Amino acid sequence: MLIQTEYDFTLPKGCIGPEGTICRKGRMRLATALDEIEAMRDPKVRNNPDYLSVVLLSRVILMIEGFSEITPQVIEGLFTADYSFLQNMYETVNGTEDPVIRVQCPHCGETFTDTLNFSSGE
Repeated sequence: MLIQTEYDFTLPKGCIGPEGTICRKGRMRLATALDEIEAMRDPKVRNNPDYLSVVLLSRVILMIEGFSEITPQVIEGLFTADYSFLQNMYETVNGTEDPVIRVQCPHCGETFTDTLNFSSGE
């Protein structure tokens, strides 16, 4: 059995990239124990525990199109809707169960479980 360790996503609003373009596509990996331990050691987190999500997201987001590196400053610059989306995605993919969703076929009405997809359909 293979475990999925990386998840593509599409930000709902999109962030302003270094070149001034709207950047929406990215990829997040599963968090490790070290990610959480190191994030707790960050001086900004020690001064403000609410900053933990910013540091964690900057560690587990592998890429957002248009950015050469994902830093806490990149996460700080996200629109609130995108930041909330990524926090929810982090909690979902790092939960104890596989991220799935119950869906219903619009043609036949059958309901089934499918893997949750954080990217827009193309």
